[in-house]
Amino acid sequence: MSATVTSNNQGSSGHSTVTQRKGNVASLQTTKGLTGIDTFGNVFEAPDYSMKEILAAIPQHCYERRLTTSFYYVFRDIAVMLTAGYFANTYIPTINNTLVRGGLWALYTVFQGLFGTGLWVLAHECGHQAFSDYGWVNDLVGWVLHSYLLVPYFSWKYSHGKHHKATGHLTRDTVFVPPTVEQYKKKRFVEKLDDLTEDAPIATLFNLITQQAGGWWAYLTTNVTGQPHEDVPKWKHNHFVPTSPIFDKKDYWFIVLSDIGILIQSFVLYNWYQKFGAFHFAINYFIPYMFVNHWLVFITFLQHTAPDMPHYDAHEWNFARGAAATIDRELPIVGPYIFHDIIETHVLHHYVSRIPFYNAREASEAIKKVMGKHYKHTNENMFVSLWKSARSCQFVEGDNGLRMFRNHNNIGVKARD
Repeated sequence: MSATVTSNNQGSSGHSTVTQRKGNVASLQTTKGLTGIDTFGNVFEAPDYSMKEILAAIPQHCYERRLTTSFYYVFRDIAVMLTAGYFANTYIPTINNTLVRGGLWALYTVFQGLFGTGLWVLAHECGHQAFSDYGWVNDLVGWVLHSYLLVPYFSWKYSHGKHHKATGHLTRDTVFVPPTVEQYKKKRFVEKLDDLTEDAPIATLFNLITQQAGGWWAYLTTNVTGQPHEDVPKWKHNHFVPTSPIFDKKDYWFIVLSDIGILIQSFVLYNWYQKFGAFHFAINYFIPYMFVNHWLVFITFLQHTAPDMPHYDAHEWNFARGAAATIDRELPIVGPYIFHDIIETHVLHHYVSRIPFYNAREASEAIKKVMGKHYKHTNENMFVSLWKSARSCQFVEGDNGLRMFRNHNNIGVKARD
């Protein structure tokens, strides 16, 4: 028994014929363009436009970086956090009802975590030199803000820059690099996927909690989801060692400067704890900080993971295709007003990362006209998307240079074994 799915597309993409047998993609022949089959059996076509077309579509004024505007958002976010801190620490302790007091403290930590993430995003703008026209201002502001959040600014700046240069490239991208089906089986010590039992929902939930709580520090300290460097000692696979293979030799002293920022902030936090006590430290810094880490992993994972998200082998990858291997999502109110549109305009950000966030919406609309059907966007609830992606996007497979997500949970197209 077999089923044939044929997609005939007008223009330079040509058409493709896909033959499926019992849920397996048995063959994929393309007469023009590069195509594959996504997790749910839909034909995916790799973009065929050029970066020249993308750049030509963006109005020049979108590149304008205004120092005063950028600083306004920094001071706004800090002012909101300080004001919230004043009222919370002044009035919540006066409430006699334990449940009400506990609930308000919980809401306070969530609120501070949201605006702390906003500061993280502004430091991210600095790392891309989108904050202002002055490199030293960008790096100074970014170093201060990221150090406050225990982020090694220059270390992350360099590894993140390499991610932008090779997004979707299976052997050069530096974060959220999915395993191939062969790597997935090897890691689980099986020869066939059929030897693996389906992940129980409780196991998926546990993995997600682990990812959201500790994924950021796992990336910083072990380079998890990054490129493997099997010829380098494990202890060097992190963002705090200047000689790590993650960095170039010229980065050495900037990595040291990043570490100095972390040490200074660690000293500040130690004294904070000593002077004000564990509760004050936890409520005003540590718990909001953990929420910041959660939002960072939550956002970035979903920007690069979806059932229709492609990855490419070296011979089929190019920058335009890689930048399109991202997706814009929606997080009402929080995304536009607190997270500075990092969720809603991420595709544009991968094409031109030095466009400041306050010009990104207009630039996004401009490039959509060039990208056409290749632009990815969804308004699905992001927590629903997180669950779906965790269940369905476990590894990638493909034999024509284009690889799409598969899983062993019997969701969508069955992987070849």
